[in-house]
Amino acid sequence: MELDLLNLAVAFVAPVLVGLVTRASVAPGIKALLLLALTSAGTVVQQLIDASGAAGFPWRDALLAAAVTFAMAAATHFGLYKPTGVSAWAQDHGVTDDRRLAA
Repeated sequence: MELDLLNLAVAFVAPVLVGLVTRASVAPGIKALLLLALTSAGTVVQQLIDASGAAGFPWRDALLAAAVTFAMAAATHFGLYKPTGVSAWAQDHGVTDDRRLAA
């Protein structure tokens, strides 16, 4: 199974997207589940494109590709985006906590 460009793009974009659409106060587990959902959706779309015209949907390949894409997205977040400040930037420029309610 070859890694397709769509899965690679999802692995690099999904961590930033999760930071943009979640508040800083959201639990890390919820953010991880959202990242898993985004990477799985991207993988299913890629498998649907690859399987167009085929007799059945390759569920085994889709699950394996989803696991690899999720692992790449998590590694990208912790190994590239977090140390360089991209994750913090996305968290600050996306959906924010309402500071008036916190005071």
